[in-house]
Amino acid sequence: MIDNFGDIGVCWRLARQLAAEYQLAVTLWVDDLASFHRICRAIDPALPQQAAGAVSVRHWSDPFPDIAAQQVPDLVIEGFGCRLPASYLDAMAARAVKPVWINLEYLSAEPWVDGCHRLPSPHPSLPLTKYFFFPGFTAGTGGLLRERELDAMRSAFAADPGAVPAFLAQLGVAHARPDRILTLFCYPQAGVADFFSLLQGEDADTLCLVAEGVASEAVRAFMDAPAQAGARRTKANLTLQVIPFLEQPDYDRLLWCAEMNLVRGEDSFVRALWAERALLWQLYPQEEQAHCVKLDAFLARYNKDLPPGLATALAGVMRGWNGAGIEHAPWQQLWTPAAQQALRLHARRWAAQLRENGDLAAKLMRFAQESC
Repeated sequence: MIDNFGDIGVCWRLARQLAAEYQLAVTLWVDDLASFHRICRAIDPALPQQAAGAVSVRHWSDPFPDIAAQQVPDLVIEGFGCRLPASYLDAMAARAVKPVWINLEYLSAEPWVDGCHRLPSPHPSLPLTKYFFFPGFTAGTGGLLRERELDAMRSAFAADPGAVPAFLAQLGVAHARPDRILTLFCYPQAGVADFFSLLQGEDADTLCLVAEGVASEAVRAFMDAPAQAGARRTKANLTLQVIPFLEQPDYDRLLWCAEMNLVRGEDSFVRALWAERALLWQLYPQEEQAHCVKLDAFLARYNKDLPPGLATALAGVMRGWNGAGIEHAPWQQLWTPAAQQALRLHARRWAAQLRENGDLAAKLMRFAQESC
């Protein structure tokens, strides 16, 4: 059994994978069921305990529900340092055989991650040891979340010439064969209004798909109407359409439809990497510009094998997206036919390299078995 606490997007994917591929009895504790409902329609925010497929979902309430020692599973995953309640720690410590306790950390490309992956941290007063488990981009880390069937599903989608227009039609999107499709998922700080202006002035015909609730102010200003699913407007060479907020399997398919995906945080970023498409990553803003250090660490790895001029342009665009805004010249450099071919080939090679590192769920299960 496993109890999984933490960031809902990542933990929901991990919970489903552990239940489906390893036949574990998984309990996912969630403090914000309303947000969970957006990516899993089966969730009822009013229910303190429910099933979502093969996963048991429980509400992390305050005070925390009473848990007896015999109810604590063999594996406890604390997502992103979410701080387990004291009563739950006491129940863990009361077990005759202590559970494997893992703190699933945030994803980072920084070099120090390899050295900190799997390090133990004994509890100061209880007979428990927590192990830090770092997702990452090298074989010395925990790898990235990837389900066993994901590659086959993406390949089948790409091989079907009718898959993209059929899927977009399900979302209410008229395909109309634009020059390029972009998806937009960003934090409120992103310079979305300026980005829309940039796209309007491009020679290429762009269809930009944005989920309902994302960049609402900029979308409303562009539309001159409420930013609701189904809203669509064309200005110059940009067509913007609002689509429903998708459950995770459909979000994967959306990423497969685009020439470039603008993603944020961790979950959508990792899925964009597996989509094998060009991407722009917006990191969660941190104090003292710590997120810029993380971005540069990723760019140092990701851009290493790109042609120098293209690497410089991509770095400039991605730093601009995380800062003052995207400049026109480096953005245009990304869209020459040669650059697009290079970016697509690079995305495929990078995904292949990441697959060789092993997937996070498999590595996590191997470590848990070794630690029992």
